[in-house]
Amino acid sequence: MMVHLKLANPTESQSNDKDLDYLLDLLPDYIIDELSLQSIKEPLLEIVLDLGRIPQARYKDRVLLLGNQPITRVDLAGVINQLGNFGDDNRVGVESTLHRISAIRNRHGKIIGLTCRIGRAIQSNGLVVRDILDSGQSVLIMGRPGIGKTTTLREIARILADDLGRRVIIIDTSNEIAGDGDIPHPAIGQSRRIQVPNPTLQHRMMIEAVENHTPEVIIIDEIGTEMEAQAARTIAERGIQLIATAHGNSLESLIKNPTLSNLIGGIQAVILSDDEAQRRSTQKTVLERATKPTFHVAVEMHSSCRWSVHTDVAHTVDIILQDHKSNFNTDKKMVASGVDVCERLFDKKITVTSNSDWQPPIWNISRRFSDNFSGKQSSQNLYKTSLVSVLYIYSEGINCQLLRQLIYIHQWPIVLVDTVEKASIVLGIPQYLINNPQVRHRAKACRIPILVVKSNTSTQLNQAIKRLLKSYI
Repeated sequence: MMVHLKLANPTESQSNDKDLDYLLDLLPDYIIDELSLQSIKEPLLEIVLDLGRIPQARYKDRVLLLGNQPITRVDLAGVINQLGNFGDDNRVGVESTLHRISAIRNRHGKIIGLTCRIGRAIQSNGLVVRDILDSGQSVLIMGRPGIGKTTTLREIARILADDLGRRVIIIDTSNEIAGDGDIPHPAIGQSRRIQVPNPTLQHRMMIEAVENHTPEVIIIDEIGTEMEAQAARTIAERGIQLIATAHGNSLESLIKNPTLSNLIGGIQAVILSDDEAQRRSTQKTVLERATKPTFHVAVEMHSSCRWSVHTDVAHTVDIILQDHKSNFNTDKKMVASGVDVCERLFDKKITVTSNSDWQPPIWNISRRFSDNFSGKQSSQNLYKTSLVSVLYIYSEGINCQLLRQLIYIHQWPIVLVDTVEKASIVLGIPQYLINNPQVRHRAKACRIPILVVKSNTSTQLNQAIKRLLKSYI
């Protein structure tokens, strides 16, 4: 199931303004003067210093030029001399803050540009998935660069360590989660931080953290290589909760990424027999999930205030691979007092028709049970039932939890009822319908058609209901 979340505007930590001053003190005086003249209320994202160009202040939806004086080598050297050594990833932090400065070099290795990215401690972001964190499920966070993934990781680390009392280890490859320096930033609470000497060693440090420090939770920023994905699976199989970010905007993008698809179970091509392909109404070569995902839950960050949460990654991936579109079914709005859940309703009018020209068969209630079970129907007893808003289904022998998940994901205009008399149609497995003649008799008395599903699987239920809706609407 996928849930669409709309969060209230998060609150910033009071230490953010003080931390920003530490960064501004590194910049040339004229840049600081230009920034002080700006009256923009939205938070500053980054400051860009490129050799021979006018410096820029970048906000969420705009870019402002700071003065009319191009950056010189002297300006760049003045900033660089106040920093520590750049790592192999061309990043360096500002000590005791969450800010990060990244370098652009020419082919001779000299720095010709700097990106000063402002890091912030944001409170309340992680609260929206508090119930998931409390359950111990592993969570994968996705989103475009700059959307707030690392900021969210920081707050989640604090919630897990301080509020839930977990033993949390952060693998801080670029010192971006807990800040630069040997003392972690207070924004991560009581979480412990392991620094990584070289970005290529991140996967080794992940395993080392598990073997040496007995964590209950491992937090990782930017899983980007196959070895890191394999290390994450190894950790998850040891029963440790994983919270991580990955390169990608959605589950669909991870499926298409051969390096990271292992995080969501891996994708394999399967060749079906002719009979099986015909039964599934699909081509002979299909894509299927190879194994269970490393992460139970996936979060797609569309903005800092709008998330999509896949509460069952395995099921969602299966649906995507079947070439179905996973849609939102529930809106949640984060407000000061809590979460308000609002389900979408369907207003379209639905017409249900009993017709003998489509499969799987609907038992014609005016015929004998044996004839209808074989799919032989008379075209003389066609009838239509008009429903104002939804199609009401009574299930017999069907996995109701699986059926509800399919209804949620596809936004089918279907409501499950607990009695035959309330239903527009009966959905059942042959064995259960044979063993329960009372259901058949009640359906016959109320002139309610019965839809037979061969097996209690996601594929069979999905195909049967799609054909039902396609024929009836």
